[in-house]
Amino acid sequence: MDDHLNSLYETDALIWTEHQIALLRTGQFDQLDLENIISELGYQERKDKREVESRIELLLHHLLKYQFQPTRSCNSWLRTIKTQRKHIAKVLKRMPSLRRNLDEYVADEYPGAIKDAAAETHLPRSTFPKEVPYTTDQILDEDFFPEQNEKAADP
Repeated sequence: MDDHLNSLYETDALIWTEHQIALLRTGQFDQLDLENIISELGYQERKDKREVESRIELLLHHLLKYQFQPTRSCNSWLRTIKTQRKHIAKVLKRMPSLRRNLDEYVADEYPGAIKDAAAETHLPRSTFPKEVPYTTDQILDEDFFPEQNEKAADP
């Protein structure tokens, strides 16, 4: 690989990217920095996946707080729920193939959501269901809000 391209990739990724795009547009495929292009594509894939996972965890966290501590429910929780759903929908529109793993993402992120909800509500982790109490469709449905559990409302 050309040391100049590697150096450019390391020092100014924007200029490197613009240069790679120009090479592609002009058909100069033999001059492409394939190693770093592959690396960038892999990074982008992981970044988009992680964004969905992170947003699902935050969404679950707020759905749990909404359901299990309704007396402290506030507009910011509802805004967070709506915002995360909107952003997840945007990513899925851009990358619909991520949908095939949504159930897995929900299952993987649920323990973290319980941990965060317990920490913020000061409720014991045992307050929250061990298994995800919502379907993936419910989690992403802009009109779905779980039934509030008055019994577990306050610590």
